[in-house]
Amino acid sequence: MSELTFSLSGLSCASCVARAEAVLREVEGVAEARVNLARESATVSGGASAKVLAEALDGAGYPARRTRVALRVEGLSCASCVGRAEAALRGVPGVLSASVNLANETAQVEVLDGAAAPERLAAALTEAGYPARPADSAAPPAEARAGEIAALRRRTLLAVLLALPVFVLEMGSHVVPGMHPLIARTIGVETSWLIQFVLTTLVLAGPGRVFFAKGVPALLRGAPDMNALVALGTGAAWGYSTVALFLPALFPEGTRAVYFEAAAVISTLILIGRLLEARAKGRAGAAIERLMGLRPTTARVERDGVVADLPLAEIVVDDILLVRPGERLAVDGEVLSGASYVDESMITGEPVPVEKVPGAAVVGGTVNGTGALRVRATAVGEATMLAQIIRMVEAAQGAKLPIQALVDRITAFFVPLVIGVAVLTVLIWLLFGPDPTLALVAGVSVLIIACPCAMGLATPTSIMVGTGRAAELGVLFGKGEALQTLQNTRVVALDKTGTLTLGRPDLTSLVPAVGWSEAEVLTLVAAVEAASEHPVARALMRAAEARDLTVPEATGVQAVPGMGVTGQVAGRTVAVGAGRYMATLGIDLGALADAADTMAGDGETPLFAAVDGAVVAALGVSDPIKPGSAASVAALRDLGLSVAMVTGDAEATARAIAGRLGIEHVVAEVLPDGKREAVRALRAAHGPVAFVGDGINDAPALAEAETGVAIGTGTDIAMEAADVVLISGDLSGLLNALELSRATMRNIRQNLFWAFAYNAALIPVAAGLLHPLWGTLLSPMLAAGAMALSSVFVVTNALRLRRVTPALPRADAQVRVASPRARQEAHP
Repeated sequence: MSELTFSLSGLSCASCVARAEAVLREVEGVAEARVNLARESATVSGGASAKVLAEALDGAGYPARRTRVALRVEGLSCASCVGRAEAALRGVPGVLSASVNLANETAQVEVLDGAAAPERLAAALTEAGYPARPADSAAPPAEARAGEIAALRRRTLLAVLLALPVFVLEMGSHVVPGMHPLIARTIGVETSWLIQFVLTTLVLAGPGRVFFAKGVPALLRGAPDMNALVALGTGAAWGYSTVALFLPALFPEGTRAVYFEAAAVISTLILIGRLLEARAKGRAGAAIERLMGLRPTTARVERDGVVADLPLAEIVVDDILLVRPGERLAVDGEVLSGASYVDESMITGEPVPVEKVPGAAVVGGTVNGTGALRVRATAVGEATMLAQIIRMVEAAQGAKLPIQALVDRITAFFVPLVIGVAVLTVLIWLLFGPDPTLALVAGVSVLIIACPCAMGLATPTSIMVGTGRAAELGVLFGKGEALQTLQNTRVVALDKTGTLTLGRPDLTSLVPAVGWSEAEVLTLVAAVEAASEHPVARALMRAAEARDLTVPEATGVQAVPGMGVTGQVAGRTVAVGAGRYMATLGIDLGALADAADTMAGDGETPLFAAVDGAVVAALGVSDPIKPGSAASVAALRDLGLSVAMVTGDAEATARAIAGRLGIEHVVAEVLPDGKREAVRALRAAHGPVAFVGDGINDAPALAEAETGVAIGTGTDIAMEAADVVLISGDLSGLLNALELSRATMRNIRQNLFWAFAYNAALIPVAAGLLHPLWGTLLSPMLAAGAMALSSVFVVTNALRLRRVTPALPRADAQVRVASPRARQEAHP
């Protein structure tokens, strides 16, 4: 009976403990359950699966904590290996899900926190025949892959040198007429065969030993893989030929022949194929390597007046960094002094340098221009934007798309099926064929030509290249599944503020009530908005600062999301918000309602200010439309997509903005839950929805949509809820995401068609189905070449995704001012 200990959340008292224990004991297979409040953990005895336990606790309100473990896996050679490695991981107690990626040779495992250590998971894979180690203990991927390719290159070169004489001795007469008679007259046929035996044995025992070292144990475990197919094929050819050479009496007169060249050349061709495949896979993961290469190793740090070059690991938050012209920024930070233009193209995909002045944010990995900067570190190590981007790309590249499910089902029985077909082929040719040696040729060809590795590489390689290219264009697929779901989008729902507009509104109108001045109103309004980070609140504060108003302190400030804010200022109750907020407070808008309607008709967002229950002013806030929004909306419509605006703004304002942009559907004056309902309504009317937003109030809609797309300049909560992040903050990034989604899925379908069609067409040919037409069987050497090239074709086809170009150039191709202080000075 196994025992499982893992962490829980949501426990606050002894009653919680009792309820959690009761829920666990009700799960089928649980013999005993104990919950510890102090440690916030549960210990369960019995045979219940971790997934069932987690679901039961989730439903009871005491969710089990989860954690993800990344492993680097060796020995993966085909899709069958992937299935068996995943099965080995799922067999470890505490594992909720496991995904193994053949293309980048990694495993992503979700486990109950505390239930399965990374070392235990690695040990399970190693026991299954796939040596593994935790990802953070491995050599850097680029270095590890370079070492593997170098070793594979040496083995392949040795195999070529050993196999070439064998091929010339046995097959040279096909190129040079009279060569066989020449060999017979000089060294003799027996000596020729003996030389072939020695050289082929060296090939199989040296460079080709990997096929037997991995394939034979897999066969003995009853879990054959591609290595097993090669080991069986080359072993059969070598074994038959060895018997024919040393025990000739066993064969009838005239039937004795050897196939050493088949065994040697098959091993060599497959090694060549694996070398080409490894090099291509290395290029497929180049995006991650380039991102990692953006990290400088040292930085100039000023501490207590002393400047020194320090390793990146020693830099902490609030350190002062001195960045010289042309240097790469080491960490995220804020400019304290100096001015320069910084190339952020490697992060955002945008080629135009961005101006940086005091107050501007800078990102680690970007390149400083001609000016010197003094920067305060705000995020270091794994907290930097570059580190987060790398994590998101790695997670997306390791994801399994729904389309992969079909491949997994087929590859689960593919290799055993091929072995069965090979045995059946041998039996049929032995029983009905004109020459028993043809049975060996056909059987070996079937074993060799089957290519489960092409099926295994078809999806993950395309995902690797597609998500890597997306990162280069400023698009992050936070969830790999979004690659497949985004292509099915029929309607794009857009938030207004920060998505279609700059997200930096300014106060453009102020109409005070009779008896009030603009200064009086603005002083009180700024007081209650002072503590808020909302863009509208910032606009009101900037307006007060521009007029040099003295803003008093407010107390008892309460904000209602999507509505407004209220507070006490100098003994007076001040409320600021939309018309619907005033309605909930029972405040009559009076004549100022007409002023607000005029503002909304001009595309401004109308707000009201009330003091002690009476409205005192109507305020108009305008948020400029982003330069590229109109072109992006038009491009979305050209793709056949419906475009909708979903916003909490006033109806008239929203329709004015939508009219300028050519947006046909408008849902306005909705709260966060209303945005989620709007997504559901759009789905019912048009089909799958992609929602694009940037704020906290967009999170419910981002989670509800088939694909949630967050603007990278928005809030962390929005980005966490999203499936896709547009780093540049420009809507043209959505077009790039759509193009990459469609291109990647098209590429995957091409790869899968090739992999399945190849196997479906050539396995029967190898078995001799066309022998009556051709009069000959497919050579095992040609079968080996075809098999090796099939994998290379799949990977090379995926590499074409690196050529995907931006779907729409940015409309604002000019230097952007990124400093809030600079903008303040430019627009007082």
